[in-house]
Amino acid sequence: MSFAAIRNTATSALASSQVNMQIAASNIANADTAGYTRKTGTQLMTATGGLGAGVEVASVSGSADKYLLKSLNAATSELASASALKQFADRVQALFGTISSDGSSNTLANHVSAFETALAQLSGTPESQTLQVQLVDTLDTLVSNLRAISTGTQSLRASADEGIADGVTTVNQRLEAIHALNKDIKQAAARGDMTADLEDRRAVALQDIAAEMNVSAYVSPDNTMKIYSASGAALLDGTVHKLNYTGSAFVTTETVFSPIMLDGKNVTSAITSGKIGAQLYQRDVNLPATQSEIDTFAQSLIESVNAAYNQGTSLPAPSSVTSNAQVVGTDALNGNGTFRVAEINPDGTLVAYSDFDLANYATFDDFAAAIDAVPGLDASIDASGKFSISSTAGNGISFADISSDIGGKGVSAAFGFNDLIVGTDGRNVAVRADIRAAPTGLSTASLSTDDPLVVGASAAGVSPALAKTLQKSVTDKHDFPAAGGLAAASSSFASYAGLIASRSAISASTAGNTLDSKQNTYETLTTAISAQSGVNVDEEIARVSELEQQYTTAAQLLQVLNDMFDALLGVVK
Repeated sequence: MSFAAIRNTATSALASSQVNMQIAASNIANADTAGYTRKTGTQLMTATGGLGAGVEVASVSGSADKYLLKSLNAATSELASASALKQFADRVQALFGTISSDGSSNTLANHVSAFETALAQLSGTPESQTLQVQLVDTLDTLVSNLRAISTGTQSLRASADEGIADGVTTVNQRLEAIHALNKDIKQAAARGDMTADLEDRRAVALQDIAAEMNVSAYVSPDNTMKIYSASGAALLDGTVHKLNYTGSAFVTTETVFSPIMLDGKNVTSAITSGKIGAQLYQRDVNLPATQSEIDTFAQSLIESVNAAYNQGTSLPAPSSVTSNAQVVGTDALNGNGTFRVAEINPDGTLVAYSDFDLANYATFDDFAAAIDAVPGLDASIDASGKFSISSTAGNGISFADISSDIGGKGVSAAFGFNDLIVGTDGRNVAVRADIRAAPTGLSTASLSTDDPLVVGASAAGVSPALAKTLQKSVTDKHDFPAAGGLAAASSSFASYAGLIASRSAISASTAGNTLDSKQNTYETLTTAISAQSGVNVDEEIARVSELEQQYTTAAQLLQVLNDMFDALLGVVK
C-alpha cells in the first residue's frame, strides 16, 4: 500500500471520528429535549482500486420505531381527551357546592333542606315576620343557586367552544409547520445533509396535532409525511387542507354551534378524541345534560310551590292582581268546577264575593267578561295575554279554588295570579320581586271555601295550613321525567338534588380513573420509546471516550507517516 493510501485511510478515520463525536455531543446536549431521538452515524468503507481506502459517515439517522410512534400518537390523543374531560368534570362538580370540614354545606341539596326547615318553622308560627323573612331568604338562596349552576354550565360550554376554536387554530398551524418540514427534509436530502433533526421536529408537530384531535399519519417512501382525519379526509397530502371553524361569541341554551368543516364537509362527528373531541362532548352532550337536569328540577319546583302558594292570600291582600301566565282570549277555557273571587278588608273581613262555575264559559274572554260584570270588579285580558282582576273600590282581592280545574290546576295556579316563584327554568328562576323586596308580604292566609260567606265576617285569616301545604309540596315525592343523564324518578326535591350532584360526582370519579389509565398507557409507551431511541448520557459519554481514542490512534498514524516521509526525504537529499 502506498503512503498516500495509508494517509487517506488515516485522514478519513480522523474525519469519521470527528463527525461521530459531534453526533454524540449533540445527543448529550439534547438528552432532555422533547421529541429528540438518539442519532447515530452510518459508516461506509471506501475503496480505491479494490483496496480499502478508509471510512466515511454516509448518513446520520434517528432511532425511533415508527410503530411505537404511531401508538404514541394515539395514546397522546386519548390522554389529552381524558385530561380535558377530567378538568371539565371537576369544574361541573364544583358548581354543585362542597361540604366543608366543619360540616357546613353550600350544596343544592343543603339549600333545599334549609327551605324545608324554614317552611316547617313557619307552619308552627305563621304570623312571625322573622320566620317569613327567613323563609323568603332560604328560597331566594335556593333559586339563586339554581341560576348560578345554570350560568356556570353555560360558561363552561362557552369555555369548551373557545377551546375548540383554539384547537382548530393549533391544528392548522402544525399542519403548515409539517408541510414546511416536508419541504426542508426533501431539500436537505437532495443536498446530502442530515434530516434526522428535521424528522424529530416533524414528529413533535404531529403529536401536537394528535393532542388536539385523533388523526392517522404515515411517511411515504420519499420521506413526506401525510396526515388524515379519522374519517379518512386528507389534512395534509401534497397541500395543507385546513379545518374551518367559527366560535360563538355568546353561548346560551339556544346557541346553535357552527360545524367544523374540512374542504366543505362537516367533520365534527369524526373528532372523538384529543382536546377538541373532549370539548365537543362536554359542549354538546354532557353540559347540556347537566342543564337539562337543573331545568327539570327548577320547573318542577316552580310548578309545585306555585300550585300550593296560589291557594293562599296575603293580609292585607292586593287590590289588583295580574296573571304570570299568558293566554289567548279566544282560546277554549276547558275548565270545570267552582272558582271564588272575594273582596276583603286588610284584616280579612268580607266585603263581597262571587262564585263562578267554569263549565259556563267557553273561552278565556267569556270568563274574564263574567268577572268584569260583577259590580266592584274589573277584569280583562290585555294584548300580551295577561289576565288582570282588580277591585274598583280598592279592596283586597282574594281567590279560592273550591273545586276549579283548568288543565289539572286550580284557576289561580293555572293563571299564576299569586305565584311565589317566577321564571321558566334554571336560567331565570327567581322569587317574585315584590316578595323578595318585602318578605313580610308573604301569603300566610287562605280565603274560606265555606258556603255561604257572611259579609262583615272574617273570610281570610292567618293559619298554619298554607305553610304546611307549601312544606308538603316540597317534601313529598314528585314524578321527575327522564332528563340529562338521569332516568325518570319519583323523588323529593332534596333527593333529586342529591341525584344530580351524585351523577356529577360519579362522572368526576370515572373521569379520574380514565385519566389514570390513559396516563399509565402513555407513560408505558414513552418509556419504551425512551429505551429504544432515547439518549443515555452515560453511554454517549463512553462513546465519546472511545471515539477520542480512535481519533488519537488515527492522529498517531498520521504522525508516523509524516516522520517516515521526512526520513525518506532526508535519504534522498
